[in-house]
Amino acid sequence: MTRENVTDILCIGCQKGSTSWLHSVVSTHPRTHAFPDSRPQTSTDKEAHFWDWNHKRGVDWYRTLMTPADPGKLSMDFTPEYAFLTPAQIAECKALSPSAKVFYILRDPLARAVSAIRMHMLWRFGKDHDQPLRLDDTLLSLVRDARLGLHGDFTGNLARWRAAYPDLLLLNYEDFHTDREGSVARIFAHLDLDIAEANQGRLSRLMGSRVWASEQFPIERDALMFLQGLTYRFRLACEAELDMRFAEGERLLGG
Repeated sequence: MTRENVTDILCIGCQKGSTSWLHSVVSTHPRTHAFPDSRPQTSTDKEAHFWDWNHKRGVDWYRTLMTPADPGKLSMDFTPEYAFLTPAQIAECKALSPSAKVFYILRDPLARAVSAIRMHMLWRFGKDHDQPLRLDDTLLSLVRDARLGLHGDFTGNLARWRAAYPDLLLLNYEDFHTDREGSVARIFAHLDLDIAEANQGRLSRLMGSRVWASEQFPIERDALMFLQGLTYRFRLACEAELDMRFAEGERLLGG
């Protein structure tokens, strides 16, 4: 029998918004299914990258990847690059997974951008890099590589996805620090999963662990202010359209 959804649980980001930690949290429930690690096609057992890397492989490839052996389990795909899919791509997603549970984590735009830039610095220079990031051509190339505009346009991305999935659950990354238990409870409720059925030992360890952070490469003030200028419109849009407030960026700026 064909499953109603190719993907039952879909997290569309944001990148650097603790999607890996949250994938581990949701995976503690016995009714969830993480697809097998199939690198280089996928990113471990978390990011299928169907619409950005693997669309050429076809829907049958994606369906086979996502289908659990136990038909009662819920398949998961946590790929942050899905946040900025086009309306046509989202329509294809809706056709493949009409009743998927979708959620989107938003993070302070400046803090998210800094974390993304540091991730790209790690990939480019290695973890022992000790030179501060300056306002120069290197920063501009990292900004392009990190696609800060696409990842940071939270309200634009959200509008496209909510047109197809109006019940999408919106989360604030900072709540994982200030109200982790409440945030996780909301997520399990959104997924219609009983949190009491999760593996309590694994869940407890994750709830007590630190949300993963990027390498703390130094960034000069001018570079930081440049990133603030690039991302400030995204902050204003979140405040005006979503009534969502962030504090991380102010701390980065020393405010």
